[in-house]
Amino acid sequence: MRVLKFVGNTVLWLVAAVGVLSVLAWGATQLGYIKPLVVISGSMEPGIMTGDLLIDVRADTADVEVGEVSSIYSDMTGNLVSHRVVGIEPAGDGRWAIRMKGDANDSEDGGEYIVGDHVWQPALQVSGGGYAVVWLTRPSVAVPLGFTLLCLLALSLLPPAPPRTARRESRRQGRHALEAAPVEAGAAP
Repeated sequence: MRVLKFVGNTVLWLVAAVGVLSVLAWGATQLGYIKPLVVISGSMEPGIMTGDLLIDVRADTADVEVGEVSSIYSDMTGNLVSHRVVGIEPAGDGRWAIRMKGDANDSEDGGEYIVGDHVWQPALQVSGGGYAVVWLTRPSVAVPLGFTLLCLLALSLLPPAPPRTARRESRRQGRHALEAAPVEAGAAP
């Protein structure tokens, strides 16, 4: 039982650490500090592969340079597109016109992206991390995983087993108590 409790506690602490990091990442996302993105196409391969997880941070558009990768909302697809900047010019009223191209694409994206004072740029790339995020957020995985975590939490709350010497002593005292108890002859139980 002690081994089971140790394993349960270890797994629980590891999962708790991942949980805390997840909550912090969620909070940072909600506050607009970061934007996690799962790469769904091969347009930036081999540098950014399908299934990678990008953690983007805000960047001032005025500081964006040709050759950098940026993630910009596309009116055509309704999603953020993470491609390399091939051109950037002021468009007036504090807006910018950006042209982009995927590394694996033969031509530039169709048209300019008109953006405001900031864009998203990858600060961290986790190879294959997008697959893990997509898999873990499926209900068929998340629900059993949550149940397992609750069971591990319950295991961690079990009281500790008494030391072996205390158990041996209590057994020994129980035997001595039986040996010392007088038995009357002929008495009915």
